[in-house]
Amino acid sequence: MSLFTRSRQLSDTTESGAEPDDDTGTAEPEGGGTGTAEAEGGGTGTAEPQDGTATDAPESATRAQQTPSAPPPATKPGWFGWRRRYPRTARGVSVGTTVLAGALVLFALLVPNRIERIEFASFVRIPAEGVLLAGLLLALPPKPRRITAVVTGLFLGLLTVLKFVDMGFYQILARPFDLVLDWILIENGTDFLRETFGRTGQVLAVTGVIVLFVALLVLTTLAVVRLTNLMVRHRPVAGRTVLILGTAWITCMTLGVQIGTVPVATKGNAEFLGNRVDQVRAGLADARVFEKQASVDAFAKTPPDQLLTGLRGKDVLFTFIESYGRVAIDDPAMAQQTDAVLKEGTGRLKAAGFESRSGWLQSPVTGAGSWLAHSTFLSGLWIKNQQRYRSLTTSDRMTLTKYFGKTGAWRTVGVVPGVRRAWPEGKYFGLDHIYDSEHLGYHGPYFSWTPVPDQFSMEAFERLEHGKKDREPIMAEIILASSHNPWSPIAHMIDWNDLGDGSVFHRIKKEGTNPTEVWKDPEKVRAEYRKAIEYSIRSLTEWVERYGDDDTVLVFLGDHQPVPTVTAGDTGKDVPVTIVAHDKKVLDRVADWGWTDGLKPAENAPRWGMDKFRDRFMTAYGPQG
Repeated sequence: MSLFTRSRQLSDTTESGAEPDDDTGTAEPEGGGTGTAEAEGGGTGTAEPQDGTATDAPESATRAQQTPSAPPPATKPGWFGWRRRYPRTARGVSVGTTVLAGALVLFALLVPNRIERIEFASFVRIPAEGVLLAGLLLALPPKPRRITAVVTGLFLGLLTVLKFVDMGFYQILARPFDLVLDWILIENGTDFLRETFGRTGQVLAVTGVIVLFVALLVLTTLAVVRLTNLMVRHRPVAGRTVLILGTAWITCMTLGVQIGTVPVATKGNAEFLGNRVDQVRAGLADARVFEKQASVDAFAKTPPDQLLTGLRGKDVLFTFIESYGRVAIDDPAMAQQTDAVLKEGTGRLKAAGFESRSGWLQSPVTGAGSWLAHSTFLSGLWIKNQQRYRSLTTSDRMTLTKYFGKTGAWRTVGVVPGVRRAWPEGKYFGLDHIYDSEHLGYHGPYFSWTPVPDQFSMEAFERLEHGKKDREPIMAEIILASSHNPWSPIAHMIDWNDLGDGSVFHRIKKEGTNPTEVWKDPEKVRAEYRKAIEYSIRSLTEWVERYGDDDTVLVFLGDHQPVPTVTAGDTGKDVPVTIVAHDKKVLDRVADWGWTDGLKPAENAPRWGMDKFRDRFMTAYGPQG
């Protein structure tokens, strides 16, 4: 090959745009050497004729000039040739992408699963899992290394998603997501979004979550692969770095080095996964534990004529006030206003001839999950998750409502304005009739999630059941939902005679607050929560004052504490419980409970698990009570 031809080939190769390496900016031929094509036989790189005839070199050169060989097809290296035209910028983008990949992986490894634990010190720790993973990737052969990098990236993305889900659960339920038992709550969450923010809000929120989920999995995978390739290209430096970080981790762990209260050496992801494994095992074993507990019922063999004899002839109302937790009474920001409402209610009821006693119950849930608390209270079993709830509602376990029905001395009804669709579990509770939101005669607006304001629900109960003449005694389960999250807008008390069909509430709703604006400020959320609780208490106590009689017995309680936005870090699960009665003999039967006089329980009033109430109540009002 002539010098001219060789130079021409080099020029063509350069113009054809061989893509430079990210790190060196030049392309190296796989076989090394000068980058020219050598003939298999060696020598100068010119091809010899195979028939043995001589070739005239000048003529060959002339032909080469006149008939140049077709150049290889031109390609535009990297980003449509952009990297060739702007090499420095391309280099900067490449470095920046690598830095972002490292930041993402570090974030995924170090981010806590609770919002309140996120601080600067959380992200300057040394994760043991990251150091071990880097060492493993450096040690593996190419193909297993690539597979491991992809699998690790996907797993790290899933781990990060689970941490984000935990953050949401801690914000609402003050506990982590249960991988076995909580999937049903995702559907409930989407229903809540639709009922609160409309169909459009629900679709946008769900779509956003799906997009973020997929994006996080893809990005963490690409980030791990990119960092792995970088470590392999700079193996000596990467190896020394892993060794230094491993030594630093062991030293910091041994000496207990901390930044503030945050340990520098962490194995948080291993502990996180270990806790999840334990949680899954416990969830799978819980069904057997619950079945054993549910088989024990102290009243299962009690004859009907010996059940609840101390309440015969009375109208007994079990009323749940949504989210009415201890925080409403104890929190200094709410205590004064709530105390005033409870004192006012106590005084008005006393003037009407009613006495009351109050204590504390511990709910199995906090933030949400009202049906778990209701079933715990009524069944006498600790219903702490959806699996137990399903097991309960498909069993023959007797509830408090069923025992009232078993006596044959009461008509049993349910007022459940929060139910808007089929509720097959309702049959389990043994109620003769259930009034849901569509059967209370309400023609007013929803108040955010709440289908029917509490005052109207109580008035509807009076109209449909309690106010009827020549009726039999009633046992009612009533759910007051106005104090349900998000507490904006909320109704306010009006003259009972003006309730009508509820149309008056259209005007009242317009006077209320906007939930989108309220939830921007935690203090506004807390203020609206307090107002909602006050409204529910007033709706109930004014109903008793207005419609109660000598045979009225009211038991009302909160079902759970509100979300952490309101409790402000309080992880307690206590809720108030109160018994109101006109007949002094009714309260005399629970005198040994040590409950506080009035609607407000004392700070040191007795505190029971909510599952203990059923048996204590039935014992107190049985033949031996």
